[in-house]
Amino acid sequence: MSTKKKAKSAKKAVIEALKKTPLKPLWWKVKLMPPVYQIRHFLMDIHSDKLLFEWLPEIYSRHSSEPVDERKVVLIENAMSGLSNSLQLIYQDLKADGGFRIHIHHIGNHLIHVHDHDINNAGLVNDLGTARYVFLSEANTALSCLPLRKETTVVQLWHGCGAFKKFGKSTVKLLFGPDAKHFDRHPLYENYDYVTVSSPDVVWAYEEAMGLENRKGVVTPIGVSRTDVFFDQTFLSQASERVYEKVPQARGKRVILYAPTFRGAVAVAETPDYEQFNLEQLHEALGDDVILLIKHHPVLKDYHMPKIPEHLKGTFAVDVTRTLSVEDLMITADVCITDYSSLIFEYSLLAKPLVFYAYDLKDYYDWRGFYYDYDQLTPGPVCQTMDELIRVLKQPDCGYDEEKMTAFREKFMSSCDGHATERIEKLVFGRSLKKTVDVDTEV
Repeated sequence: MSTKKKAKSAKKAVIEALKKTPLKPLWWKVKLMPPVYQIRHFLMDIHSDKLLFEWLPEIYSRHSSEPVDERKVVLIENAMSGLSNSLQLIYQDLKADGGFRIHIHHIGNHLIHVHDHDINNAGLVNDLGTARYVFLSEANTALSCLPLRKETTVVQLWHGCGAFKKFGKSTVKLLFGPDAKHFDRHPLYENYDYVTVSSPDVVWAYEEAMGLENRKGVVTPIGVSRTDVFFDQTFLSQASERVYEKVPQARGKRVILYAPTFRGAVAVAETPDYEQFNLEQLHEALGDDVILLIKHHPVLKDYHMPKIPEHLKGTFAVDVTRTLSVEDLMITADVCITDYSSLIFEYSLLAKPLVFYAYDLKDYYDWRGFYYDYDQLTPGPVCQTMDELIRVLKQPDCGYDEEKMTAFREKFMSSCDGHATERIEKLVFGRSLKKTVDVDTEV
């Protein structure tokens, strides 16, 4: 092994060791201290400029002069190690159709060392040079920096529905977002041909967030692919069995799903303040006929909170973040508790009670903000204390208002009817892809 490789291996070993020690949370705190934060970001900006404005465009220019491969479809996953639910149905149809070469790239945002991240982006850009179609579900900086050839069609399927908490350019004046100069220097959304969203009523929010106000028609309300499973009777009938297989003690009990979103910036995503969520108090009020399934947001790096007391672990409360999909959990749950998560839009398709626990609502307004007034938007009771939350959960219907939920669904999810993937395929490929041929496809 060369000296350089030995040094790199030793560095990785140190990093892995630090992850297992109390120094890790201390290092996160040090990184967020103003002087350290500013210096690190200054150096990161220099590196990012080199990567996005010199290295990656140079790689792309070498390959984009080659003939486009009409059969090549590139799927981009920014953070997940597998294929996200936003891309799953498109992938399955592409594979079943048999007429495409499918290339999947996992970039590893916020999860791997910057050197490995650069290598992954270089591999992606190399592949994009001759790609005919590109699908992604999150903004990708490498894709955004390229002088993309006109033969390549880019489709942003996005990873959420509706328009709830602000993102992109909508956050430039808020703590969550960078300043306007950053978006001007590193535009994320200019290479899109289509952005598929859940209803006509939310088009304006995506155009604002992505800076697409002057490109009418790019944001198109033909539905969100990932929602088709909520109209698939086979999927619906099997979802609960998948949950009970992993959590057999949930069978026969009232299932409450707790699925809060993260706090802070995506790169350093923080768990909610679980001191505000008292499991002992909840159990005492609701009893043993209830089971609480906890699903953390996927960008969180640590799922150690809330700490489940030993005598409640597995009987009253179970952390299912790593073991069950949010779709299976939503379908199985009798009631869902969340705060500012966009899963409320998909959950509205199921017409079941939805309760909001927003103990830090004012802070969240200041930090990130919403596209609509929170109290007018939410189609269920809003609670800010445990006592309020318990009072609602003890009601048989949890304050469910069918008229309000129906109006919410019609406003934000009117294009999600089980045929969104088919419409997306017709828009992009000019036809609905075959779904029954079982073939091996190059990945």
